[in-house]
Amino acid sequence: MKRRPGRRISPLRAVTHFFLAVWGVTTVYPVLWVVQNSFKDRNRIVEDSFSFPLGELFTMSNYKTVIEGMDMVSAYKNSIFISAMVAVLVILLAGMASFALARYRLRGREFLYTLVITSMLFPVFSTIVPVYTMESVWGITNTDSWWLSMLSIILPQTAGNIAFGIVVLTGFIKGLPLALEEAAFMEGCNAYQTYFRVVLPLARPSFVTVGIFSFLWSYNDLFAQMFFLRRPETRTITKLLSEFTSIEGSDYGVMAAAVTLVVLPVLAVYTFLQNYVIEGMTKGAIKG
Repeated sequence: MKRRPGRRISPLRAVTHFFLAVWGVTTVYPVLWVVQNSFKDRNRIVEDSFSFPLGELFTMSNYKTVIEGMDMVSAYKNSIFISAMVAVLVILLAGMASFALARYRLRGREFLYTLVITSMLFPVFSTIVPVYTMESVWGITNTDSWWLSMLSIILPQTAGNIAFGIVVLTGFIKGLPLALEEAAFMEGCNAYQTYFRVVLPLARPSFVTVGIFSFLWSYNDLFAQMFFLRRPETRTITKLLSEFTSIEGSDYGVMAAAVTLVVLPVLAVYTFLQNYVIEGMTKGAIKG
């Protein structure tokens, strides 16, 4: 029986793996550092912030302070509702727009696609004032209605993520077999039926990718939420964290516990769905 020779690793591949490993450590370690310090007393963090919270160093008082001082249930509810609605709207609107740009020979199609890409160059800071003024005229900002307050932040966040969704989904849909859509048309399906019954199932990885990124960007957004969500019952988890850290800014243990409670749900979602993200982004890049 012949012995299979070991796979040789080229110098370039070895250097690439080394830098990726270093990058991975520098990315993951700060998160672990914050988590381990969330189980330490404030004074112990100042004395030794790099040791593991074992024995006398371990304490749950920071989490107790955070849970008692922050209305996290209501804040989580608001954040999840806003982020979920943004993700659904982006998938729906960007998906239909991408299908039209990829399959129909519209007059000025390339110009429209260029405008979509160009819109990604404008930061939210440059549009927040006219958007807030427009929504004030509509009467959906600074109201007593929880639903209108949620709508006031869902609309601009959806608009801010649609361009990204169109770019990703258009490249993926262009690579789908056109014969399947032609077969659906021959069977009597109209454009909407073809989109929902053929295109949507085939492009599911890219739709999931767009939905995940839209959800995470909405969840982590603080700048727009500070403008549109002024009432206490509409506070999201990031806005609540910002207000809480301004009060407990000198207590590093409490700050670390608060950051951990905010970040870990996002990391958990991304960890469980990372395969969809990688599949959607790589297939969209190859097929586009």
